[in-house]
Amino acid sequence: MTQRLHLVFGGELLDPSRNVFRDVKDIHIVGMFPDYASAYSAWKAEAQRTVDDAHMRYFIAHIHRLRDEAAPASATEEMGD
Repeated sequence: MTQRLHLVFGGELLDPSRNVFRDVKDIHIVGMFPDYASAYSAWKAEAQRTVDDAHMRYFIAHIHRLRDEAAPASATEEMGD
C-alpha cells in the first residue's frame, strides 16, 4: 500500500507576490500528515490564523511525489543500507 505523506509548512515571505521566504531558519513546520484531507485541515487552520498578515503563507508539499519506490535507489541512498 502506498503511503501518501503531506508536509504542511509556512512562514514570512519577502514579497506577497513571490514564494520566497524572508528567513528559511524561521520556517514553521506544522507537521507531516498521512492524507491530503488532514494536511488541508492543518493548512487551513494556519492560513486562517495568519490571515491578517499578507506576508505569511502556508503550503502543502506532496512528499509522496518525491519518491518513486519502483525506481532504483541512488548511490547515496544505497550507502545508508
